[in-house]
Amino acid sequence: MQSTWKVYVLALISFLVGTSEYIISGILDRIAETLGTSVAAAGQLITVFSLAYAVGTPILMALTAKMDRRKLLLYSLGLFIAANLLTFILPGFGLFIAARIIMALGAGMVIVTALSIAAKIAPQGKQASSIATVTMGFTASLIIGVPLGRMVASAFGWKAVFLAIAILGIIAMLVIAAVIPRMQGDKPVPLVKQLALLKKPQVLVALGITFFWLGGYSLAYTYISPFLLEVTHLNESLISAALLVFGIASLIGSKVGGYSADKRGIIFTLVSGMILHVISLILLSFAGQSVIAIFAVLILWSFAAWSSGPTQQFNLVSLVPESSGVMLSLNQSTMQLSMAVGAAVGGLIVNRISLASITWFGAFGVLIAILATFVLSSLASRRSAVQAAD
Repeated sequence: MQSTWKVYVLALISFLVGTSEYIISGILDRIAETLGTSVAAAGQLITVFSLAYAVGTPILMALTAKMDRRKLLLYSLGLFIAANLLTFILPGFGLFIAARIIMALGAGMVIVTALSIAAKIAPQGKQASSIATVTMGFTASLIIGVPLGRMVASAFGWKAVFLAIAILGIIAMLVIAAVIPRMQGDKPVPLVKQLALLKKPQVLVALGITFFWLGGYSLAYTYISPFLLEVTHLNESLISAALLVFGIASLIGSKVGGYSADKRGIIFTLVSGMILHVISLILLSFAGQSVIAIFAVLILWSFAAWSSGPTQQFNLVSLVPESSGVMLSLNQSTMQLSMAVGAAVGGLIVNRISLASITWFGAFGVLIAILATFVLSSLASRRSAVQAAD
């Protein structure tokens, strides 16, 4: 029971990190207005965060592999808190970008270390469920953190969101120092060895699925608040409710995706989920100004998109079971990289084409992921045939 409580503390930290990452999409229009920049430029705050997270996290984790896990978590959380405070204090768009880079480096190390600690303090046989609990904190940031952040931004200004995250982070830091035991670091896995897996065609294609699936999602979701306000003309008072509904649907989709992968198989779940993903993005363009239609499509979109999350992680672990930890690490970096590219490409589309067209381009990205899934299935079939012949 005591270890379960400690895991929930780690889940709270995961929630704070997830909120700091996803909240930008929920308050993008307010950030752009306050800082006197365009929505497309403000969207690049997600790009720099994701790039710093994707590139910096594996390098920093490799350099700090031998460090005591509690100490590393405290240092990483301290860096994360400092970045949130800098965001609240410092003026200007350029300094905000610098703070986001620092925030991403701290966030990446916090999440990876929290997952590692959760597995180590869990009772025997409950390591997987402990990791899932910490991951659930990240998912909860979409359900609670983003809509709540939107409400805080409406009442006190968007910078107050990051002050609140910093204050909660300080409280969590004190709790961690008191209740999380010291524990030895891990044997470092050289980056060269991690990257060696990319030589395998199946691994490259599988990571390509992650890249285009989440890239298409990010391309549209990054600009969801201005899209709902300007394209569908959804009332400001309904934006937080829309984000809340979106978050709840993501949790249900994740659960259903995991269940379907076990019962119907990985390929079926991935393809069916991504087909619904494409359909929902296209339908969002035709939802018009009907609140019911908009909410219905948002639910379908979030459900379909996040049904692919656990399925794809299971897919990657199944491909190279002897290197499951490295595969998940590579997938995490790919996810952040795809979000960075999605936000960047979305910004170009908003600037040079139109805000209304982002859903179509997002759907195209997911469509490429569907094609990659069929390629992966074909490669798996050939590999099975070769092994049978031998």
